[in-house]
Amino acid sequence: MVAKLIATVGGIGHLPKAPGTAGSLVGLLIGLSAAPEARWPQLVSNLVLLHPWLVSLGFLAACFLAGVVSSGAVATISGQHDPPYVVIDEVVGMWAVVLAIPFIGQVWWLAVVAFILFRAFDIIKPPPLRWLERRSGGWGIMLDDLGAAAYSVLLLRAGTLLFLPQPRL
Repeated sequence: MVAKLIATVGGIGHLPKAPGTAGSLVGLLIGLSAAPEARWPQLVSNLVLLHPWLVSLGFLAACFLAGVVSSGAVATISGQHDPPYVVIDEVVGMWAVVLAIPFIGQVWWLAVVAFILFRAFDIIKPPPLRWLERRSGGWGIMLDDLGAAAYSVLLLRAGTLLFLPQPRL
């Protein structure tokens, strides 16, 4: 079934230990390889005459929508609201963090901090993430992880402003 293959990201969600963490790691790696400065977004942007950031955002949005449809279908078939083996939400959420912090691939420890923050927010689900998670079907499965990504980005942006040297004007 194609929906299950997408929702589990090729079966990664069936790992016996920490499938959400594995999905987040895949999202980090995809995000780093699909960053606007990476080679393939540059090539696609030359073909479609769009900025590489828009190309990366377009691929992320397409994966988000595929996640809504596939995770919703898998949830319906399984009878579970958010099956633990559905990890497309973690992949897309972590990928969104990487896309929103453009220099994350150049500062290795920032990628580690981003990963930890995203996992923490995804697990703890501060308000309104629990509310988002209760939305029906695939929307609830996907939206709470985008919320975790938003919290992560806000903390990372604030932290980088406070702790990284800023260019002088």
